Amino acid sequence: MEGICEKNNKKVRLSKFESYLLYFFIYAFIGWFFETLYAIYNTGHFVKRGFLFGPICPIYGYGALILLLFLRGYKKNSIKLFFMSALIFSALEYFVSFAMEGAFMSHWWDYTDSFFNLNGRISIAYSFVWGIAAILFINHLHPFIKKQLNKRIIKKIPVNIQSLIIKVIFSIYAVDTVLSWVAHIPGK
Repeated sequence: MEGICEKNNKKVRLSKFESYLLYFFIYAFIGWFFETLYAIYNTGHFVKRGFLFGPICPIYGYGALILLLFLRGYKKNSIKLFFMSALIFSALEYFVSFAMEGAFMSHWWDYTDSFFNLNGRISIAYSFVWGIAAILFINHLHPFIKKQLNKRIIKKIPVNIQSLIIKVIFSIYAVDTVLSWVAHIPGK
């Protein structure tokens, strides 16, 4: 990310960690937003989506980071990107489902009625969606988001303010995570 400001004629940028943290929160929010729209479409009313109280689904933020850190190199090979993403994100979805069920003794999603599913945790249809989503993300969404961030925010807000905002958002996320874990503990 090109978060730049001039300080004593020296360019100052967000650290790579801060940049990736910012992307994590942006894509976790976008994931929550589209999950919520999908739920409204299916049920006709607002349905709280995700594990956390706040408006983010961390699994989408982690998925975006996996794409940016490990799979971005497949940008020019959509077939490899599709299959690698479908495999990796299906495995992630399975693992997260299994871990959350073990920790909280409840199902957060269930694909039992979906064609070609594995223990109701993943299905071939969603594996296909993850592959297509990865191609769209790497080739279109992320370049657009990055350009808009740089153009509209990064160049206009001093880096120290950007860094402070990221720290505040991270602190809220950390508190939300702890409170959500406590609220979902079985027997409470």
